[in-house]
Amino acid sequence: MARSVNVGKGMIAGFAAGLVGAWAMNQFQTVWTHAVDGHESESSGGRHDGRDWQERGEDANATELVAQRLAGTALDRSLTRDELSVAAPFVHYAFGALMGAFFGGLVERSNRVAPLTGAAWGTALWAVADEVAVPMLRLSRPTIEYPAEVHLQSFASHLVYGITTEIVQAGVRAVM
Repeated sequence: MARSVNVGKGMIAGFAAGLVGAWAMNQFQTVWTHAVDGHESESSGGRHDGRDWQERGEDANATELVAQRLAGTALDRSLTRDELSVAAPFVHYAFGALMGAFFGGLVERSNRVAPLTGAAWGTALWAVADEVAVPMLRLSRPTIEYPAEVHLQSFASHLVYGITTEIVQAGVRAVM
């Protein structure tokens, strides 16, 4: 029996899946960073930081900068390191969940799950968000200033996010 199309349910499943995908992405990046640098991230979010690789050559990363900008607007002050250790991962998980919800809605709308859809979604997020939007918003240096290994880590991390999000979204949606 074919499942009925329900974009709202797809988005809810995608939201949950995006959280899991963001977590999987962070775990993957932690392993990669440890293999390359020989230690865990020193960023404020620790192993829950979605962009620890950015701090190899910079004092902060995009999620920390977004959290600080939001705090400056909402609180009229900068966050302490302890506050940032919560706020920066929150920014990453919130973005992952929102992108997962969007993905879930798209999957539902198409009424099918094509092979590698999650990989394509992760690739699109990497290209649009990491490679274009983050530098344009001055949340990182220009893309061309990073070595190939950094781009590869970011790309692979987004593949992990996309594939995990696809698998979890399909599983959650199947029981709704």
